[in-house]
Amino acid sequence: MNMWNNFAESHPSAAKWIREGGLFFIVSNLITVLKYILLQFLPNAFSGLPVVDFGWPGIQVTLFGETFKWNIIGYDAAHGGLPYFCAYMIAMFLGECINFPLQRNVVFRSKGNVAKQIGWYFLAFCVITCIVNSINCVWVAVAGIFVPDFIYNIGTTVLNGGVSMIIFFLVNKIILPEGEAK
Repeated sequence: MNMWNNFAESHPSAAKWIREGGLFFIVSNLITVLKYILLQFLPNAFSGLPVVDFGWPGIQVTLFGETFKWNIIGYDAAHGGLPYFCAYMIAMFLGECINFPLQRNVVFRSKGNVAKQIGWYFLAFCVITCIVNSINCVWVAVAGIFVPDFIYNIGTTVLNGGVSMIIFFLVNKIILPEGEAK
């Protein structure tokens, strides 16, 4: 503890980045685990919905002999369609509803305008979801050929969590610092 205190006194900016980065990493990974657990059960909750193509732009692609529709948002029927998309979005949204206040209040200790921060965070969530989903759409189609379901689900969750974590950290460093506690 003494070593950390000495380091923090000598290098306050570096200590702040290490503290925030470490806490951010821990909180984000815990949220990623929560999303993984949710994605194990939520698809069954939507099994009553029709398994239809639900996505945009729905461009047909063939990789490794697997033909699927590439979407920026959504999934084709062969890879979950509407039910999986509903489960996916609920898991992601619930995870971020827990993630935002933890990151804001515990990690970054922000005292800035919460309405403005929520707005920016929501915008970032929408953009990140589109980026991640466009990558995940390929993973969902191709990984199912090569790996068992549980590994496929871990990969899906890590992809979502990893890409989101990096982008959200950068976004948080831009939108949350205003009015930080000393």
